[in-house]
Amino acid sequence: MDIAITKMRSKGRIDIPEDMRDDIKEGEKLVIIKNKDQIILKKAEAISKNLEEDLIFAKRTEEALKKYEKGKFIEMDFEEFMEEAKTW
Repeated sequence: MDIAITKMRSKGRIDIPEDMRDDIKEGEKLVIIKNKDQIILKKAEAISKNLEEDLIFAKRTEEALKKYEKGKFIEMDFEEFMEEAKTW
């Protein structure tokens, strides 16, 4: 396992040390996962299609919960909800 220290720059930019990015090409997509005080950086190509869909669903669920907590939500019955969920 390699370990390095870096710092946050303006506009949220973070430098990846040169010896840790030898197999990352310029313009390559990376996925960032944050869980409390951990940040995981992973190549997007290494993520399976199912995980990608799960991450999208998790993000939308989190956004919906935040709207609910702010009192910004719409009441609907189960069938309406299921139809709406299909569009996610």
